[in-house]
Amino acid sequence: MKRPRKTTKRRTSARKKQLGRYASSIEKYCADQLKEYGLAFDYEEHTFELMDRFRFPNKYFKMTSKGKDMTDRTGSVVLPITYTPDFVGRDHDWIIETKGYLPSHHDFPMRWKLFLRHLVGKKANTIVFLAKNSSQVDRAIQEILRSIKDGTI
Repeated sequence: MKRPRKTTKRRTSARKKQLGRYASSIEKYCADQLKEYGLAFDYEEHTFELMDRFRFPNKYFKMTSKGKDMTDRTGSVVLPITYTPDFVGRDHDWIIETKGYLPSHHDFPMRWKLFLRHLVGKKANTIVFLAKNSSQVDRAIQEILRSIKDGTI
């Protein structure tokens, strides 16, 4: 006979509450610093389409979630590749992406390279930063402020 499951109310961790709408502590730190220096920004609001969707016309068989069978996906639409950076400047052309730990199986490095390639020629004066800790966020903000003062962005 099975034991009845104990139903407990799921708790929201204290850490999540402190972060507010941000996904990580480095994102929250970056947002706080940007606000402190008076830099207007959008948080995860701009999505860039790096590759258009397309229809694959040839025979195409794809594995199923169970792994034993394959389904015929011939003629199906392949979804686009998109990228949404963490912070985009409202008044000036700058982008900050914050990244902490990346597992080895993550697709971020490929998507990041595609994003940089997408920006070539389209946003000529955009300064892009990939920061993984608070000192790198501070350096990025100082570079943004310097570039605004110089008039390069």
